[in-house]
Amino acid sequence: MRYDICAIGNALVDLEFNVTDDELMDLGIEKAQMTLMDADRRLELLHRLKDQTPRRTGGGSAGNTIVALQQLGGQAFYSCRVADDAFGRFYADDLAAHGIQSCVHRSKTDGHTGTCLVMITPDAERTMCTHLSVSAELNASDVDAAAIRSSAIYYMEGYLAASPSGLAAAMLGRTIATEVGVQLALTLSDVSMIQFCRAGLEAMLGDGVDFLFANEAEIKAWFGESDFDALIPSAAALAKMVCITRGADGCVILHAGEIIQVASPKVKPIDTNGAGDMFAGAFLYAIRQGQSPERAGALATHAASAVVAQHGNRMPTATLQSIRDEWATAQ
Repeated sequence: MRYDICAIGNALVDLEFNVTDDELMDLGIEKAQMTLMDADRRLELLHRLKDQTPRRTGGGSAGNTIVALQQLGGQAFYSCRVADDAFGRFYADDLAAHGIQSCVHRSKTDGHTGTCLVMITPDAERTMCTHLSVSAELNASDVDAAAIRSSAIYYMEGYLAASPSGLAAAMLGRTIATEVGVQLALTLSDVSMIQFCRAGLEAMLGDGVDFLFANEAEIKAWFGESDFDALIPSAAALAKMVCITRGADGCVILHAGEIIQVASPKVKPIDTNGAGDMFAGAFLYAIRQGQSPERAGALATHAASAVVAQHGNRMPTATLQSIRDEWATAQ
């Protein structure tokens, strides 16, 4: 097996700003969700935030997840789409710097690489305004069948449900993976995807996947249920292993009839951007190392908490590997 994960998702460059709740309201943005925007709205927001120099990082949900897995010592391949522009070159260089194989060398097109304006409020909550640009054109030509067949897990980013061609590409990859017995993983991504793009998520979920990742708000939205305990039996039926993150309360893992609760280290939250992505990457890394769901959850909650305690969606490799080493010695 050449890759632990072959993922497909939106390649986005994150531009992160600090804002107050009042500023967020004044900008007309719904807090704690992802909102798609057009080019004019993107320019408007950038103009109104011009007094800040944003933190710039490689982003995209699946991109964050595979970078985390790669930093921890795994091997990943990424199917995505960038433009032949400054942001696209930045994104491609970032993947290469992390040792991640991808299709970006053949998918560069005219236009603009996707960006995500990430607004961080004082309570550490992240609110995202995304302009997909050429990432919305992700299609079947970006699917690398050989990479999928050479992977243990095929990972689908739920945000692709917002793009007809992106969804079709994700589904093509799902078919290829299923034909050769590659395990399937899906993240629900965001409450907004459940509200507006549920049919696409249901298609990716199909008759079930091996790994499903969601946070508490997303799983409640999926079932239209406010009582977390009441939805557990229904959630367990969605996948062989369901991971539900609950912020400071850690996570719940549903597997083989068990309800596994894993506590989270206590940290002072600064920025929740990328926490769920980090959780998924660390969790799947540990699973690929032959660890139990509980042990995988321990590494994932520790890594996700560390992201929350800093600015930005990713961590320095040395920091993340230190967390891994501490976790390994605690066995």
